[in-house]
Amino acid sequence: MSSNPIQNFDERQWIINIRRTLEEDQLENETEIPVCIFSVPKTLMSSDPVSLYTPQEVAIGPYHHLRPELYEMERYKLAAARRAQRQFYGEHKLQCVVDQLKELEPQIRACYHKYLKFSSETLAWMMAIDASFLLEFLQIYAMKDDKLPATSSLLSISHLVDYAGMKAAHNAILRDMSMLENQIPLFVLRKMLQIQYSSSESADYLLQAMFIGFCEEVSPFKMKKNKPMIQASECAHLLDYLYNTIVPKAEQRAAITGIDDQEIYSDDSKRFFTELWKLLSKMILSRPIKFLFKLPCFMLSKIPGFSILAQPVKNLIFPQDNEGNKSDAERSPSNKHMNKPPLVEEITIPSVTELAKSNVRFLPTVGDISTVSFDANKAILHLPTISLDVNTESALINLVAYESSNASGPLVLTRYSELMNRIIDTEEDAKLLRENGVVLNRLRSDAEVAKLWNGISKSIRLTKVPHIDIVIEDVNKYYNSRWRVKCWKNKKLNVFGSWQFLTFMATVMLLLLTALQAFCSIYDCRKHHHGSSYD
Repeated sequence: MSSNPIQNFDERQWIINIRRTLEEDQLENETEIPVCIFSVPKTLMSSDPVSLYTPQEVAIGPYHHLRPELYEMERYKLAAARRAQRQFYGEHKLQCVVDQLKELEPQIRACYHKYLKFSSETLAWMMAIDASFLLEFLQIYAMKDDKLPATSSLLSISHLVDYAGMKAAHNAILRDMSMLENQIPLFVLRKMLQIQYSSSESADYLLQAMFIGFCEEVSPFKMKKNKPMIQASECAHLLDYLYNTIVPKAEQRAAITGIDDQEIYSDDSKRFFTELWKLLSKMILSRPIKFLFKLPCFMLSKIPGFSILAQPVKNLIFPQDNEGNKSDAERSPSNKHMNKPPLVEEITIPSVTELAKSNVRFLPTVGDISTVSFDANKAILHLPTISLDVNTESALINLVAYESSNASGPLVLTRYSELMNRIIDTEEDAKLLRENGVVLNRLRSDAEVAKLWNGISKSIRLTKVPHIDIVIEDVNKYYNSRWRVKCWKNKKLNVFGSWQFLTFMATVMLLLLTALQAFCSIYDCRKHHHGSSYD
């Protein structure tokens, strides 16, 4: 009975909290701050290892603060808070930060999806100490770019961090900092830097330098030099900044798509050959030519036993006649993409190995997911260069979880992960992408790359991403138009998949064997064979 939560419920404290919340003057401001720090959806947590979503080295924020196995890092966080206090402008102490964070308590609580059972004082101290540690760790990346002078404040945790990022503890902390449930609001970090440097401009400059360096270290994609800079002050937290550097905004995707279309059709020679091919196709498929080709098929269909072979041959030579019998909805896949969101199972695209056999080439691009494209004229699939290391899987899985929890529009990163999952099935697929420069493999083998992608493409809701869906549609259209694929599909559908054809072949074989038996019974094949051997 003691385990019943109702018996441990403090009614008086609950009433005090309700009254205080309703009487807060800042209640109106609280509603302006959307929830941005979520719990991992249960559907994702049940399908992936828990260690990819829960911190293993350090707890940042309230969700995992009370886990005993993470207490060891508390002394390092307290040491970072003491060093931060010594760097404050004037005579400010950490208590000053705590007092200002207590005034921001409604905004802090509004950022978290879960209800926080901590008192106002406890929550403010937790934020101040965790922010001190997080900022000290992020200083490494600002120092790399010489945007912050090197200090001796990192000496006490030098066994945990290093500039090269080769130590196991350093990578473990990086993974923990990119987890969805291990975030604190960005305005807490900004408030800490404002008190430390007594200037909002200096705080924003340093925060921007730290976040850029962190993303260059953790992001699996190479960042464009001329890409518009994401302002750290406009993001909700560290993981949100990382997400915005990888996934372009909707208006940027639309602009990039328009530029690609102009580039494809700007070449005059390409346009000339395209129009010439259309003209020749109309001439070849004109009614007189069609009649000459269909006449043998018609005559073949009237011969008993051979009528089964007529339809597969006709479908192979004139596939568009088969398309004409379909409804408009079946004929236009793009209409399906625009009208209903595709299911995860609906993504059908050949693997890298199968595409390579159909003469499709893979070229790496520098940039984010918006650079995914397919040039049907040259049979080139453009994919962004992605670097895979020990931190990539955790970062990608938490980014997908954040997108699933926060994004109101299309799940762009999830869709990209599903695309990579479909084209990378085996170790050979991963090897081909590595050899073409699309995958920079810093894992132990190509098999681990295939295993990584096969475990990331989880989605908790249906989605459609026109930019990526069009690429998938174009790749399938090109692949299915190849004669080798046409022959195989027709053979599979109309030959091996037809019981009439199999029955016909069995009947023919039976007739041949019966004829052979009758021939041997009349002419005594065995005696004739032995006689010739004696001669």
